[in-house]
Amino acid sequence: MEQEQGELDSFLKWAAELGISDSLQSQNPSSCLGHSVIVSHFPHAGGRGLAAARDLRRGELVLRVPKSALLTSESVMKDESLSLALKSHPSLTPTQMLTVCLLYEINKGKSSWWHPYLIHLPRSYEILAAFGEFEVQALQVDYAVWAAKKAVTKAKSQWKEARKLMEELKFKPKLLTLRAWLWASGTISSRTLHIPWDEAGCLCPVGDLFNYAAPGDEPNGFENVDLLQNGDAADDMDAGQFDAPSWRLTDGGFEEDVTAYCFYARKNYKMGEQVLLSYGTYTNLELLEHYGFLLYENPNDKVFVPLEDDIYSSTSWPKDSLYIHETGKPSFALLSALRLWATPANQRRSVGQLAYSGSQLSLDNEISIMKWTSNNCLDALKSLPTSIEEDSLLLSAIEKFQDYDDPVEWSKTALSYGGEVCAFLEAFDQQNGKSSVDLVLSNRNRMLIDRWKLAVQWRLRYKKVLVDCISYCCKRINSLSDQGVSAQDGEHLGSSELVTKVNSMSIPQSLTGS
Repeated sequence: MEQEQGELDSFLKWAAELGISDSLQSQNPSSCLGHSVIVSHFPHAGGRGLAAARDLRRGELVLRVPKSALLTSESVMKDESLSLALKSHPSLTPTQMLTVCLLYEINKGKSSWWHPYLIHLPRSYEILAAFGEFEVQALQVDYAVWAAKKAVTKAKSQWKEARKLMEELKFKPKLLTLRAWLWASGTISSRTLHIPWDEAGCLCPVGDLFNYAAPGDEPNGFENVDLLQNGDAADDMDAGQFDAPSWRLTDGGFEEDVTAYCFYARKNYKMGEQVLLSYGTYTNLELLEHYGFLLYENPNDKVFVPLEDDIYSSTSWPKDSLYIHETGKPSFALLSALRLWATPANQRRSVGQLAYSGSQLSLDNEISIMKWTSNNCLDALKSLPTSIEEDSLLLSAIEKFQDYDDPVEWSKTALSYGGEVCAFLEAFDQQNGKSSVDLVLSNRNRMLIDRWKLAVQWRLRYKKVLVDCISYCCKRINSLSDQGVSAQDGEHLGSSELVTKVNSMSIPQSLTGS
C-alpha cells in the first residue's frame, strides 16, 4: 500500500509539472489535485475515482488538462521512427494507429515520457473483445452472444492487420501477442476522450480517473436553453473559483480557447462524494462492449425480444427502436408498431397517423397487444437455459469464489453448486491442461471469473426487465378492463393467468422490487 501511494504521489506531481490542475490559484507543485477533487476509492461504485475535495456546484470547472499533456497519435508520432513506420501502413484505422502508439510507448519502458502515467493504467479490461467462448455463451441471449462474437472477431482481425507494423517497430515479443493487443485496445476503448482533430480520441492523464454516471437524471437540454435565454446563468462564483456558468451541463470537452481538456461538475457535490463523468448514453451491453462494466440501474438500458417478421414489415420504425425500456415499459416505437400490426391490414392506412403519433387505437387493440407482449416476454424467459432464481444463486456463488484464497475450499464449494460452475471448471481444464482451481486462483486469471460474473449480471438484468414488462402489461390490461371492456381470450393468455405464471417462476423479491 505504501508503494502504491508513493507511485500515485509521484504521478500527481508529474501531472502538476505538465500543467494539469484542479485550480487556477497558486498551484501546488507537489500535486495537481487537492483544491477541487482528490483521488479516492469507491469499492462499490467503480473502484478508484475522484472525490470532491470541497462542496462543488453544478457547472463548476473542476479539472483542466492542457493539450500538451494528452496522449494522442499526434503527440506520440513526434518520434520520427514511429511516424515513418505509420506512414507506410495507411490502411490502418485511426484507432489501430493509436493502439500501436500506446504499445510503442509501453515498449520503451521507463524511457517513455509517458511512463509515470502508463504504469497506473489497469492491468486488464473486461470488455467484450476479451471474452472467451465460455463467457460469450454465458450471456445466453442471442443478440448479446452475437455482439460479443463480433467484438472478439474484430479485435483479432485488427491485431493481425497491425502485427507487421509492430514487428517493423521491433516490439518485444510479449507486446506482439493478441493478449497485449487486447489490453491496449481495451485501454483505448474504455479510457479515450473525444477530441476534434482525431476520431480515435486521446488518453487524458488524471482526467480518465473520473468514473461513469449514466445520463438521464440531470435536467434536459431545453432547461439549459431557457436558463441561457432568460439570463439566469450564474456569474457569482466565489473568488478564486473557475469562471464557469452554473447552467453548463456538459461534463467535459476540449476547449480551443484555452487549449485544454476541461471537466465540469455535472451536479452539486458534497465534500467526499464521488465526482462522476457521463461518457454518453449507453445500454448495459454497450457499456460492457466498450468499457467493461455495467450498471444495475441504467436509465438508458434497452432489452430486445424476438418479434415476428410481419411486425417489422408492417411499420417503418427502425428495428433498433423496437425495444423494452429498463423500467419494463415497451418503447414508443414498439407500441406504435404493435398497434398497427394488431390492426387488420386493410385498415392500417386509415389509422397509421394515429399509431405513429403514439395514440391508442382502441381498447380491444390495446388489450390485445399487451397480452401479446406479455406472452412474448414469458416465452423469451422460458427459452433461456436458466431462470432468474438460478442466476441469482449462481451470482452469489461467483461472489463467494472471488473471496476464496484456499484451493481446497474453492474446489469444495464449486463442486457443491454443480451446473454452470462445473462447466466453467471443465472449460478451463480443457483450455489450459492444468488444474482449473489453480488457474482461477492465480492473480493473472481471476479476471476470467470477473468476466463470467459480468455475463451473468447482464443476463440477470435482461430477465428482470422482461419480468417488469410482464408486470407492466398486466397492470395495463387490468386498467383497461376496468373501463368496461373485456378482452376475448381466444389464443391469448388472460391477465390473471399471466400473473400466476410469472409468480410460479420463483423470482427473488430483491429482483422484483417488492
